Amino acid sequence: MLENKNILLGVSGGIAAYKVLDLCSRLKKSGANLKIIMTESAIEFIKPLSFETMGQCEVYTDLFTGHHEKVHHIELGKWADVMLIAPASANTIAKMANGIADNFLLSTYLACDKDVIIAPAMNTNMLKSKPTQRNLESLKKDGVKIIKPEPGILACNTIGDGRLEEPIEIVDFLDDYFTEKDLIGKKIVITAGPTVEQIDFVRYISNNSSGKMGYNIANEARKRGAEVILISGPVNPMKINNIKRIAVKTNSEMKDAIEREFDNADALIMSAAPVDYRIENSSDKKIKKNGSSLNLELIENIDIIKYFGSIKKNQTIIGFAAETDDLIENAKSKLTRKNLDYIIANDLTKWGAGFDVDTNVASIISKDNIINLEIMPKSQLANKILDLLR
Repeated sequence: MLENKNILLGVSGGIAAYKVLDLCSRLKKSGANLKIIMTESAIEFIKPLSFETMGQCEVYTDLFTGHHEKVHHIELGKWADVMLIAPASANTIAKMANGIADNFLLSTYLACDKDVIIAPAMNTNMLKSKPTQRNLESLKKDGVKIIKPEPGILACNTIGDGRLEEPIEIVDFLDDYFTEKDLIGKKIVITAGPTVEQIDFVRYISNNSSGKMGYNIANEARKRGAEVILISGPVNPMKINNIKRIAVKTNSEMKDAIEREFDNADALIMSAAPVDYRIENSSDKKIKKNGSSLNLELIENIDIIKYFGSIKKNQTIIGFAAETDDLIENAKSKLTRKNLDYIIANDLTKWGAGFDVDTNVASIISKDNIINLEIMPKSQLANKILDLLR
């Protein structure tokens, strides 16, 4: 979502400025266009050349030098789609809150008519001081969006709040900001990962699933404004904020968790890989080896998605079919037998598809249509799937 977005990045003085070099790199890799303003204090920590190199862009430092065919602190605000200040020091925050414009960055802030986002970074006591908290509240009232600093070890060797949020999280915040909120009002139940069935106290049977597809769907649905219920087997491939995550292990637990949310859900996206069988007589103790074979009696688990397909009312149900042969035929059969609205068919033999990778190759199948997709990141496929719910 950052492709060709114009991001005006302000850098104020603080040791956390070194992390912003990584942020610049990540923003460029995401396709964003950058222009950067540094305060005099920021230059004491990182030279402008470093930001020019990492951001592949112009870096502005002095309001009164250079050619003045344009009024830069006005023009930069017009150019930007959003203004981001990272790190935002206590001094810069205080001046922003009180309308002081005594440097290039602050003058541009006052002249900018676009949304402004700040990522504070400072000593814990400075952050928690009454003046700083008062200034942050004032900026919130002015409409400034704040990326909360994280706890950790600070440069002053104290432990507490005040660390600049990690660059990957700042990029995610911006990605979220630019994502169209077209799923507001939708409640989407998403399952992810495998389930497990115990053989004994230490052993179990399961399916091969990293959960990456389901977690990407949940993350993209959250960005698009949906209420997300993520029901996850014992995996956690990525951090997702502001969703309801329910951890389960067995098929029975997954089915029960879905059932508690299903009646008032708009959609169920069943990207989990529930194990098909369970042990008839599992042991609550570890089974000791005795030099002979171990025979296990397997009984079939309930087909979770078929069950909800049989009781659905207005819900849209989307399933997955991971196959090694006869992909379309098997997927169509599953679509019909389980009363699904759509099925996402994956050929596990294709390069870039399958388990524990960040890409997928899929076909979206409905009763009347087949859409064959090229290889793409799972986050992109997640949005193709979510488009079915608009």
